Amino acid sequence: MTSPSEINRCPWCLGFPEYIHYHDTEWGVPVYDDRIQFEFLVLESAQAGLSWATILKKREGYRKAFADFDYRIVADFPDSYVEELLQDSGIIRNRLKILATINNARRFLEVQSEFGTFSKYIWGFVGGKPIQNALKRGEPYPATSPESDALAKDLKKRGFKFLGSTTIYAHMQATGLVNDHLTDCFRHRELSLQK
Repeated sequence: MTSPSEINRCPWCLGFPEYIHYHDTEWGVPVYDDRIQFEFLVLESAQAGLSWATILKKREGYRKAFADFDYRIVADFPDSYVEELLQDSGIIRNRLKILATINNARRFLEVQSEFGTFSKYIWGFVGGKPIQNALKRGEPYPATSPESDALAKDLKKRGFKFLGSTTIYAHMQATGLVNDHLTDCFRHRELSLQK
């Protein structure tokens, strides 16, 4: 039997066990569930200027603070709750990011109203199926793409906050709109077979 250390993985995930688990089970898996799409939008926007490791370690705190990522509840958060969230050490205590999350929940509902689901909207930017990149070990990961540029521009036009092209590209990687596992990573082939 192969031990976890003998499996080829993307090198960015090798820092701590939660990172490896996230890489092996979530990163790059196509997401069509709106609640999970919202969860990653919240986490990615919170990450701006920070490491993904920091956000992963606070994921449970975000889950508790933001109603298990139920965007309908978050959209109705009163202003008074913002002050409470600013005291919550389980999340990044940044007023602008917290306000952006509440704003984005409201905009998320508007997109759902227009397209039926947020998932249908976001997957439309990649033609409905994951972009399959072929990154080799040692090559830099892209920070943006024409698709993330277009999506970020459209989200901004719709009033979303803290979701520029770089953040959106990370969201696309996380939710499987793009497969950026290295070609020699064991997950690349597994995910390239998914539709």
